[in-house]
Amino acid sequence: MAIWPDEDSKSKRLYERGRKVYPGGITRLVPWLEPFPVYTKFGKGAYVTDVDGTARLDLLNNFASLIHGHCHPAIIDAVSKQLVLGTAFTNPTEVEIELAELLCDRIESAENVRFSNSGSEAVMSAIKAARAYTGRPAIVKVEGGYHGSYDYAEVSLDTPRDQFTSPPKSVGYAVGVPDRLLEDVYVIPFNDPETAANVIRAHKDRIGAILLDAAPSYLGFTHVTPEFAAKLRDLATEIGAVFILDEVITFRLDHGGAQKKFGVKPDLTVLGKIIGGGFPVGALVGSKEVMKVFDHHAGRPLVPWSGTFSANPITMVAGKATLDLLTPELIAHINALGDRARAGLTAAFASSGFPGQVTGVGSMFKIITHQRPVYDYRSQTHTAAESAAMVELQRMLVLKGFHVSGAGMAFLSTAMVAEDIDKFCAAAEESLCQLPHPASGE
Repeated sequence: MAIWPDEDSKSKRLYERGRKVYPGGITRLVPWLEPFPVYTKFGKGAYVTDVDGTARLDLLNNFASLIHGHCHPAIIDAVSKQLVLGTAFTNPTEVEIELAELLCDRIESAENVRFSNSGSEAVMSAIKAARAYTGRPAIVKVEGGYHGSYDYAEVSLDTPRDQFTSPPKSVGYAVGVPDRLLEDVYVIPFNDPETAANVIRAHKDRIGAILLDAAPSYLGFTHVTPEFAAKLRDLATEIGAVFILDEVITFRLDHGGAQKKFGVKPDLTVLGKIIGGGFPVGALVGSKEVMKVFDHHAGRPLVPWSGTFSANPITMVAGKATLDLLTPELIAHINALGDRARAGLTAAFASSGFPGQVTGVGSMFKIITHQRPVYDYRSQTHTAAESAAMVELQRMLVLKGFHVSGAGMAFLSTAMVAEDIDKFCAAAEESLCQLPHPASGE
């Protein structure tokens, strides 16, 4: 039997077919793996099996969207029952109200809900809502903060080192982003209350929204400090802007989300990932005062917002089943597994002598192939050699039966047990012992 990345493997043959119909051979960038992706056949619990029959522990779980792993019986049952009733309707359904009620019960700041089909869409609607509510065009975001694929939210996502300034400047992500768009995004460093205050007050008459992720993935899941969260809340109130918290990923950290765990008090919260139970989803929740921009009763709403598959019943039943299962006890379980993984990987770095570290919080972690202290986007940035080392480590781990991202990210599931984590850490230690050390860089 051929095994990835053998030239005779089924994954290679599928990739060659993909190259004929996709630019670059793939339709999603994040699963890319040199020299070609591993193609999945099926998943069950904590493991996925590829088209060549190799099973691997899935530490990515579709980038944080499968908190219960693959094919949980309760979710399969809920979706199966809905399938025979219909998959999408023009008219609303009862289950969309049930999921909205559940979100309002769990999230302290949530009074109203609006569903969409992705986290990116939900971020877009949040920014539009803030503009409509305040009458101001600009937003503030953290340098390196990932908030989906909306042009404004992508600004300064991966600013090159040669464009570092203080305070950070707005840098387009995709080639061709209009310069005028950049004028409506002000960028601040993470966990720096003083710089944030200076930037925000200098442009207070133009800022409609302040956008924050409480534990940004591109920053190694470094979590927000109480001082920074409180300062952004106070500044939003001071200048009359809408404070938006992006919980597309971090909602998994606590039964009430990262806002409960870290004491963040947003006006609007963006959700996605786990609230769809493995199906496409996004949601915007927040105060009735701000969410009224979507209300149509007085005529055309300030923000007309809809979507062909928004609140479709398949996603709604899967999301409700997922959140019903996700008790505080299970969240504590996967957070403890995260602690175990970080401790095991820290020991692996020490034992191997490889110059690296692991960062993260709760059930999320990121392998960093340098030893410089990580506290914001710039401090976690890797040199080309360090990034290449992480890609090689990823390849070695895939060969040993484990999936992590090429950037070193991982998101644990409730299907995992301590033995899974221990095996992964042992494989990581073995790989690190064989991995050439990158040249040091600042």
